[in-house]
Amino acid sequence: MSQYRALIAELADDAVTSRVEVRDAAALEPGQVRIEVEHSGVNYKDALAFTPGGGVVRSYPIVPGIDIAGTVVESASDDFAAGDRVVAHGYDIGTAHDGGYAEQAVVPAEWVVRLSTLTTREAATVGTAGFTAAMSVAAIVDRGIKPGDGPVVVTGATGGVGSASIDLLSGLGYDVVASSGKPEAADRLRELGASQVIGRLPEDPDAKPRALGKGTWAAAVDCVGGAALAEVISTLRYGGVVAASGLTGGTGLRTTVMPFILRGVALEGIDSVQQPIAARRALWSRIGTDLRPRHLDLIGNDIGVDGIAGVVDALRDGTYTGRAVVDTTRGW
Repeated sequence: MSQYRALIAELADDAVTSRVEVRDAAALEPGQVRIEVEHSGVNYKDALAFTPGGGVVRSYPIVPGIDIAGTVVESASDDFAAGDRVVAHGYDIGTAHDGGYAEQAVVPAEWVVRLSTLTTREAATVGTAGFTAAMSVAAIVDRGIKPGDGPVVVTGATGGVGSASIDLLSGLGYDVVASSGKPEAADRLRELGASQVIGRLPEDPDAKPRALGKGTWAAAVDCVGGAALAEVISTLRYGGVVAASGLTGGTGLRTTVMPFILRGVALEGIDSVQQPIAARRALWSRIGTDLRPRHLDLIGNDIGVDGIAGVVDALRDGTYTGRAVVDTTRGW
């Protein structure tokens, strides 16, 4: 199409507003691909793009949406051809480079992953959140933690990363304990594979952080940060690992060296933004095979473009459960 619709976020008078704009499709530069966007997602990072002072967008106006899933319609790269099903996320997409809340997206070929077994809707359901979950699970496996070593706790369990992590870990045979402040989501978390659902960690949010607690968890996927991450680190079993990717609970970390030097635990930071493309493509290949989530139908909630604002508000409030999958062919 020579023209396409895009959702534009603008910053003015300390407020971020959005509008739909019809744009002309520009000519491709060498090494770029044009994608007909079919699906995107709504991540916490996308919510920050619509938040004044959110700290993720370099300059406005911009098309948000850090996930792009669709079909190549034009390519100025030998690596891709029209008709290829692809996904792109990370790097500057949706923060310094126009993202997925549009009918078209033009991105460098070195940011793009060709899909083989996944549909574009499935890829968008996985998205940045599911990819981060896959990185987290791979970190636990690579650490040598086996299903028989003990329970694995997932904090922030109802979010996109947490939900996918439960699904992946339980599919690999791990005993998964879901930590969530949403008791109404307990049945859904068990359906995803959690053997037990507990409240937020720490149990007493006003308690002084412990240097070393009872060794409880063989490993952890932490999607919260702050006090939850400190609690998890202090209660890991000997040789345990926590894969940390969240900051909704705060960016500070009040802990000590005790778990690291007395129990030999590890803190693995999970970053899906700047991961090199070769490693990104290799992990997406696994997501389509041995690390394929079993319950994408439960994780993904389909919305149109007109549903993005409501999900953004819920993510800001901490009330959203699951993963919002944006169908960019409707809701304009």
